[in-house]
Amino acid sequence: MTFSAAQLMMDADIAEMIQYTLRGIVVNDETLSVDVTKEAAYRKDFLTHRHTFSNRHIQSAPKLIDRQIRTRWADAGSMEMLARAEALARKLMAECRPTPPKAEARAGIRALVNEREQELGLTPSRD
Repeated sequence: MTFSAAQLMMDADIAEMIQYTLRGIVVNDETLSVDVTKEAAYRKDFLTHRHTFSNRHIQSAPKLIDRQIRTRWADAGSMEMLARAEALARKLMAECRPTPPKAEARAGIRALVNEREQELGLTPSRD
């Protein structure tokens, strides 16, 4: 079995964005920027309008997807999503301090492993 911690980080980022969307998106004249669009009109840039900037929090906030403009992304080192995911996975694994399972849980797990090893005709392993 192959496992990619970086892929897990990317999948989690995408899942968070999906959950954000499933919680619901407010759709009204304000969130659709109807007045701003009318004000900017044809051939003007509403993306740099103050209203757009002040409402940027409405979109999801992924940890790995970089929404900077290309020049800022390049100036910041051009790190691709996979590299950011690998770095985040390494950081989380380095910082992880899991609580060991209680003795009762360890004994239960060991019993399941021993049972399966016996079913397969293997010599029982040790803790």
